[in-house]
Amino acid sequence: MPRTFATEAGGRRRRLGALACAACASALLPVALAGAADIGALRAKVDRARGQASALVADLQVMQGRLAAAQQQAAEAGARERQLSALLATGQERAARLGGKVARSQRRLAAERRRLRRARRALAQRLVAIYRSGPPSVASVVLGSTDFDDLATRTGYLERIEDSDEELARRVEQVRNAVHRQLRLVAALKARVDAYNERLAAARSQISAVRRSAAAAASRLDSIATARAAALSTLRSEIGGWIGDIQAAEQASRAAAETVVGRWLGGPYSIPAYIVICESGGNYGALNPSSGAGGAYQILPSTWGLYGGRGAPHEASKAEQDRIAAQIWADSGSSAWVCAG
Repeated sequence: MPRTFATEAGGRRRRLGALACAACASALLPVALAGAADIGALRAKVDRARGQASALVADLQVMQGRLAAAQQQAAEAGARERQLSALLATGQERAARLGGKVARSQRRLAAERRRLRRARRALAQRLVAIYRSGPPSVASVVLGSTDFDDLATRTGYLERIEDSDEELARRVEQVRNAVHRQLRLVAALKARVDAYNERLAAARSQISAVRRSAAAAASRLDSIATARAAALSTLRSEIGGWIGDIQAAEQASRAAAETVVGRWLGGPYSIPAYIVICESGGNYGALNPSSGAGGAYQILPSTWGLYGGRGAPHEASKAEQDRIAAQIWADSGSSAWVCAG
C-alpha cells in the first residue's frame, strides 16, 4: 500500500502477504523445478558447445595458416620446376647440337683416315718402287737427258715428286691430328653438357616431388579446413537453436508461473504479485479503515483521484484498479508501496 499506511495495518498485511506468497511458492515449486532443470541442461549443453566451437575456431586458424604455407611452397616449387624445365630444354638443345657436331667430326675423321690410308698406300708403293729401282741420281738424270731442256724437265719432275711425297704425308698427318683434337674437344663439351643436363633432370625431379607433396598437403589441409568450417557452422547453428530453446523455456516457465498465480489469486496484476499479496492478499475489495486506502493495490483516495479514479478505490472494477496501479508504477515504481521496501 502507499507509504501513509499505519504500521499495524502494514504488519498485518505483511504477514498475510507472507502466508499468501508461501502458498504461491508451494504451488509454483514443481513448475519452477522442472523448468529450471530443462533450462540448466540446455545451458550446460550450450556452454560445452561454445567450448567446442572455440577449439574448432583455434584449430581452423592453425589449419588455414598451414594451408597458406603449403600453397606457397607448392607455388614456389612449381615456379622452380618451370625454370629448371626451361634450362633443361636449352641444355638438351645444346647437347643435340654438340652431338651433331661430334657426329660430323667423326665422319670427317673417318674420311681423313681413309685419305691417310690411301696416301700411305701410295707412299708405300712409291717407296717400294724407289727401293727396287734405286733413288734417281743426278748423273743418271744428266746422262739420260737428250738436251738441256729435257734435263731441266727431268730435274723439275724429280723435285716435284719428292716434294709431293713429303707434303702429302705431312698434310695428311696434320689433318688427322687436327680432327683428333676437334673430336676430343667436342666430345668433352658434350660430356659436360650431358652431365649438366643430368643434374638438371635430377633437380627437376626433386622439385617436382616437392611440388606434388606440397600440393597434396594443401589439398588435405583444405579438405580438413572445409570439414572443420562445416562442423563449426553446424555447431553454431545448434547453439543458436539451443539458445532459442532456452529463451522459449524461460518464457514458458514465466507464463506457467503467471498462470498459476492468476488462477490462485485472480491475477495477473499491474505490479509484482508479491507486493499485491503483501498489501491486500489480492483482494480487490480490501479497505484500510485507518488510512482509507483500498483495493488490491491499497491506493489512497487522494492518489486515486489524482490519477482520474472515480469513487472509492476498493469499489472500482478490477480493470480500473489495474489501470491506475499501472500508471502509479510507471511514475513511481516500487517506492509507492510499503511492502516493496
